[in-house]
Amino acid sequence: MTGAQEHGSRAYAVTISLAAALGGLLYGYDTAVISGAIGFLKTLYGLSPFMQGLVISSIMIGGVIGVAISGFLSDRIGRRKVLMTAAVLFAIAALVSAVSHDVTTLILARIVGGLGIGMGSALSVTYISECAPTQIRGALSSLYQLLTIIGIFLTYLTNFLIQRSGNLAWDVHTGWRWMLGLGAVPAAIFFFVLLFAPESPRWLTKAGRSDEAFSILARINGHSVAQRELESIRQSLESESAASVRDLLKPGWRKALAVGILLALFNQIIGMNAVTYYGPEIFRMVGFSLNSDFEIQAFFGAMWVVFTVVAVVLIDRVGRKPLMIVGSALMAIFMALMGLTFYLHVHNGFWLVLFIMGFTAAFSVSMGPIPWIMIPEIFPNHLRARAAGIATIFLWGANWAIGQFTPVLLNNVGGSYTFWMFAVINVLGVIFVSVLVPETKNRSLEDIERIWMGGSGETAAAAEARSATRQHKFLP
Repeated sequence: MTGAQEHGSRAYAVTISLAAALGGLLYGYDTAVISGAIGFLKTLYGLSPFMQGLVISSIMIGGVIGVAISGFLSDRIGRRKVLMTAAVLFAIAALVSAVSHDVTTLILARIVGGLGIGMGSALSVTYISECAPTQIRGALSSLYQLLTIIGIFLTYLTNFLIQRSGNLAWDVHTGWRWMLGLGAVPAAIFFFVLLFAPESPRWLTKAGRSDEAFSILARINGHSVAQRELESIRQSLESESAASVRDLLKPGWRKALAVGILLALFNQIIGMNAVTYYGPEIFRMVGFSLNSDFEIQAFFGAMWVVFTVVAVVLIDRVGRKPLMIVGSALMAIFMALMGLTFYLHVHNGFWLVLFIMGFTAAFSVSMGPIPWIMIPEIFPNHLRARAAGIATIFLWGANWAIGQFTPVLLNNVGGSYTFWMFAVINVLGVIFVSVLVPETKNRSLEDIERIWMGGSGETAAAAEARSATRQHKFLP
């Protein structure tokens, strides 16, 4: 038996987690690219505020469908194959969007792209959670959000460079096509990398392929730990051999489902996507020029990357719950201040930029990455993919609502009341996390199951002590 087989390889765990996390590039590209294109599409097609919202939110319609089928599909054919399918769908949609010559074709293409994004968003973190060692699961799961933010930054930068490549007429008729079409690049990268990734060991065990599952677990955790992990997975799966979605309505899992859905909702409705999708429009409301809009967004993308890296460092040290509470409180304050700048008709854009910077930083270390990490963590092995899919349906539904109605709100009630509404939602987020969300730092997935079923499971202190004693089992 080699040293790697005996002790496990952290490098291997990181590598396969990065492979799945590349799905975040697709989600990040989708999130950011339309903010650069929508102004030109508005000019080209004379879009009303409602139609602006529909062009942006149409991808979320496909996303809801993709999420809805992802859990059932992945339970049948595996996490990896569904992720590869997601990459193909997004690549096709990006190319069709680029060559579309009417709004209907563009909307239909974005729905197809949303189908792929929804499938990927539901399963990428699930795959990582099912492969990652317990003591670094939070950091590895947060790689999805990190890749999402890197995708957003690179897309902002690409949008800026494309916008500067020609005059306004070129941007209106051609520039936006390059913005949307280049989405095929991250999709191709994602598909290629997945060709070399293994299947989830937990799915393999559920499919009766325990030898393959053990081989992967041993390479990740080492031989002795892999034996314990495999036995724990078997016990969890055998506890309810006839798994059904209806099981999520049973005591214990019912609360887990409610927490998962609320985490998904608060990830979207706290206001970050309103700023992301309509950043240029918001900046122009306080007097910024077209060129400076794109420059500011590129700067925000870079800052978003930096603070998401901070989240990766802190997530398994500070814990999920404290970061979400502090982050949500800060976001409420910054949203209130953003609303105040509009209410007082402050025409100096410096203050708005400053407050959005603070909001973005707080989001990046709290409600941005953490719900994506916790949603797969809190559900049992035999229902994880389906339950995470249900929660992510609500995430995409909320994403759709923000994309669809933000321009209507900005147009009808103004920036002040729109941002104050988001401030109130963030206050509700603080209350929700404080009262209902458990801490999952350093707990195994099987131990988290026992928490919901009324058992205390392993205490956080005991889990941290166990984690510390296992650190030496991993090779650098």
